[in-house]
Amino acid sequence: MHIASRQSFDPLQRRPPVAPRNLLIVDDSRAQRRILTALMMRRGYHVREAGSAEEALDLCRLHRFDIVISDWMMPGMSGPEFCAAFRALPRESYGYFILLTSRDDRAEAAHGLDLGADDFLSKPVDSQELYARVAAGERILRMERELTEKNRLIAATLSRLQTVHDALDRDLREARKLQQSLVRKRYQHFRSGQASLLLRPNGHVGGDLVGFFPIDATRLGMFAIDVSGHGVTSAIMTARLAGVLSGASPDQNIAMETGIGGRRRGLPPEEVAAALNDLMLNEIQTDQYLTLLYAVINLQTGDVDLVQAGHPRPAVQRSDGPVEFLGDGGLPVGLIADARFDRITTRLGPGDRLLIASDGITECTDPRGAQFDEPGVAACLARHSDLRGQMFLDALVQDLQDHSGAPDFTDDVSAALFEMHPRPS
Repeated sequence: MHIASRQSFDPLQRRPPVAPRNLLIVDDSRAQRRILTALMMRRGYHVREAGSAEEALDLCRLHRFDIVISDWMMPGMSGPEFCAAFRALPRESYGYFILLTSRDDRAEAAHGLDLGADDFLSKPVDSQELYARVAAGERILRMERELTEKNRLIAATLSRLQTVHDALDRDLREARKLQQSLVRKRYQHFRSGQASLLLRPNGHVGGDLVGFFPIDATRLGMFAIDVSGHGVTSAIMTARLAGVLSGASPDQNIAMETGIGGRRRGLPPEEVAAALNDLMLNEIQTDQYLTLLYAVINLQTGDVDLVQAGHPRPAVQRSDGPVEFLGDGGLPVGLIADARFDRITTRLGPGDRLLIASDGITECTDPRGAQFDEPGVAACLARHSDLRGQMFLDALVQDLQDHSGAPDFTDDVSAALFEMHPRPS
């Protein structure tokens, strides 16, 4: 009972157009009206009569007539004038108008068409020609009503789609807030340096994730992840990965393990990549994969151990200006079982900095298709060598906008930056 009620009010339920069968005959000759009425009632039409255009207009205001057959010459308002007034009436559907005339004047016929008439019949009226002209009008009215019905269905569908879109848009805006909250800290100062993060999805939500967490009193873990694809599916994956690389829950952190005496210790970067690879293939079991750059930074010595798994090469800028890129690519995570990942080492001295950039940065294109690439990253580091932390990341975003010629990007943009404090003068 409930279902039937809902279906009866479904705006998308197709309603067959009503056949156009209501007809109005307008003629100051009662005999002529009687003849036409008899002919049309014989064919099953619902017919009304009016002896003048003024009377016909009053009837048209009260009833919906599908077809009007009107004499041309009548006392008072003529047939063409009545046609113009009929067209001016508010109607939900089209009305087909046929003028009866004893004239054979093309200029007069053109005048009638200009005023809104659809067809003409010569007097005296031939019954077969009358039936044919009215049948032609019916076909036009049926097509018009079918089109109107289809337009109604389209409008109803668009309305429902807009409602769904608005609800989805609200959900995605909230999802963006939740995804941004996955990066709990965008900046942290340490005795020997500082860490800064940039995360800018190209839509409501994205597949990039950056972060850092303390491993122990002297070491910091910093990561950048780019899940394949875009949108909701990738965002859900980043939320799952944020849970296994969280400093807030070290017991659940895949980069940590319990050692002798119950102490937590950090895994080497290449083992973290292997553990994530196993997680993707055996537990999450998705067709997606990800690129990863995970670095372990010794805050006392500046030693850096890192693994590059399909992510763009990280850049190291020395305190005196030169920029070098580390690694040679490596396999993405989640593609091949038992994949091997290699460790890369470097050392950051006072004033040096490590920039981990996503492919949304290196592959950002200008209007001609040229990518920002590593030379663009190196030039940005050199150009803004005096800027630190979030100010540098803001300058990096501005350089990307200048390069692309647009305020928005076609891919997620993310970066993780660690800077050693310069040696005191």
